[in-house]
Amino acid sequence: MRAGGAVPVDDRAARYATISASHRPESHNVTRRLLILFALVAGLVAACGLTWSITWQRGIDNLRRNAAVRVDRTANALKSTLERYESLPYLLAEHPFVQDVLVTPNPANVERANRYLEDLNRHARATATYIIKADGLCVSASNWQEPESFVGVEYRFRPYFIDAVNGGVGRFFGIGTISHDPGYYISQPVRRDGKIVGVAVVKLNLEWFQGADAAEPLIVTDDHGVIFLSSVPAWKYHTVRPLSGAIADSIYQTRQYAQQEIPPLPVTIERTLEGDAQIVRIGGGRYAPRYLASRRSMGEPDWHLITMASVDPVDTDARNAAVVTGFGYVSLCLLAFYWRMRRARLREMMRGRELLQRAYAELNQRVAERTADLSQANEQLQKEVAERTRAEQELRAAHDELIQASKLAALGQMAAGITHELNQPLAALRGFSDNTRVLLERGDQASARENLEAIAALTERMGKITNQLKLFVGRARPRSARAPLARALRNVLALLVKRLQDVTVEISVVDPDAGTRERFDPAHEHPEFVANCDDLRLEQVLINLLGNALDATAGASSAAGVVPRIQIEIEVAQSTLAISVHDNGPGIAEDVLPRLFEPFFTTKEMGQGLGLGLAISSSIARDAGGSLVARNAPDGGALFVLTLRRAHVQTVDTLATGS
Repeated sequence: MRAGGAVPVDDRAARYATISASHRPESHNVTRRLLILFALVAGLVAACGLTWSITWQRGIDNLRRNAAVRVDRTANALKSTLERYESLPYLLAEHPFVQDVLVTPNPANVERANRYLEDLNRHARATATYIIKADGLCVSASNWQEPESFVGVEYRFRPYFIDAVNGGVGRFFGIGTISHDPGYYISQPVRRDGKIVGVAVVKLNLEWFQGADAAEPLIVTDDHGVIFLSSVPAWKYHTVRPLSGAIADSIYQTRQYAQQEIPPLPVTIERTLEGDAQIVRIGGGRYAPRYLASRRSMGEPDWHLITMASVDPVDTDARNAAVVTGFGYVSLCLLAFYWRMRRARLREMMRGRELLQRAYAELNQRVAERTADLSQANEQLQKEVAERTRAEQELRAAHDELIQASKLAALGQMAAGITHELNQPLAALRGFSDNTRVLLERGDQASARENLEAIAALTERMGKITNQLKLFVGRARPRSARAPLARALRNVLALLVKRLQDVTVEISVVDPDAGTRERFDPAHEHPEFVANCDDLRLEQVLINLLGNALDATAGASSAAGVVPRIQIEIEVAQSTLAISVHDNGPGIAEDVLPRLFEPFFTTKEMGQGLGLGLAISSSIARDAGGSLVARNAPDGGALFVLTLRRAHVQTVDTLATGS
């Protein structure tokens, strides 16, 4: 029983904790609030950015689809107009009036042909129709009565005349040399008795087309990229790409655009989309208008129709969506803040209620402590609790001894395997530690830090090795992993770098079908050489094979003065990878080969090995779905061939950057 006015030890500890918490510096709370504020601001930026990106992309997709429909509709309208007049020159060339005036250009035939062309041109609603002799001189035209008549004008330099007089169909857009009006020219050869005697030409005015759909900019370019039709007058007779000297000279000689200068249109391509669509900026400066350009080829003639849809509405919609998202995000944050404050207020109320309940319980306890009967019962209960606690302690001690005994038994079974597998990493650790001590004495802190990092990596590797030895003991199936061969060879060579100083190591890739051999550099990534195996277990097998090869070459070189050499060959098939390790040592005795992969079988002297390396390596190969075989090479020395399943091609791509 406690004295009546004594304060419990637990209560005093709670009071001290409350006092220390009340004197805690406010810097922790300030830092926490700043971090929360930074996280909220980062979330606001991310939400607005994501909303803007999604809305903008959706708007661009809708704009691109609408622009594609518009450019297809406009291109079809232009193409149908041109095709409607395509046969008119042919019909004109077959008329006897046209053929007569070309064969016999007397005044009667000329007048008859002029009136026929005038009537035909009026009914066909063409701009002009005229007949050119084979020497390039116009002899008859529909505008023969007008001051700017084509009669008597020479057209030998025009491409449409050259194409038609050579037997083809001439198609050409240019500015007229007499009327100075732009137009589209279609020409056909006029034949009489199988001989071309002239050319029939129809000129169409297409200026109406550029204003047919003036809601958004529209341009038409020729095969050289020169804009000859445009709903924006300032863009007309500009080029969308630079002209070469030969093309510029050809345009000048044919007087296609009345000898005027054709400067390039200031177009900057910002992004290329699918469906021959591009986001371009026309003009200089960051505030130049941006358009979504949709291009369609006309085929015949070789023109390109380009429609421009402004991107500003898409930018505005994306900006408005980002603003709405920002307001929504801020509203949610304010709601969360209100909910948090309300929870804090409820916690304070519950804490006050808990304190009242604790005080009431303490009062009841003091009343009980002053009751003699309860004191005796309490003493009896304490004795029973003490006996039960002692029994539990004895049971726990016996249980701990049993666990310790089982641990010692398991440790005895695994000690041999662990000792063999950790020999190489321990030797590397010893080398790195000696180098670190020398580097520290020299004051080379950077190199010493690199050695310490290597020691840490080897320590982690030793831990992984012990875990892999558990897989060998328990025959657990390996994980479905992918191991790049270049990285495994690079790690193994780095681990055995000291033992390999006086040994010639050759690594090559062999193609038995083509009969070729190429050098393999582990320093570079080779994404096509990836095996279905855990990377650490693959390195274990390679370390064992190279270690045995080093032991074999060391014995041979010391006995016969032979230069130690190890050849590593990689043979790649469609579904397998074969890694061969060939040394120039004495080889394997015939009576040893059948027992080579048995656990604890070794040909080395006492203390040199436990005979577990090849047994573990063979188990690793089998668990990975492969095999490990050994034989004597025809040219001498031992040859170990490790065959593993090759990783799938899609997986190889993802592992190409991992190292």
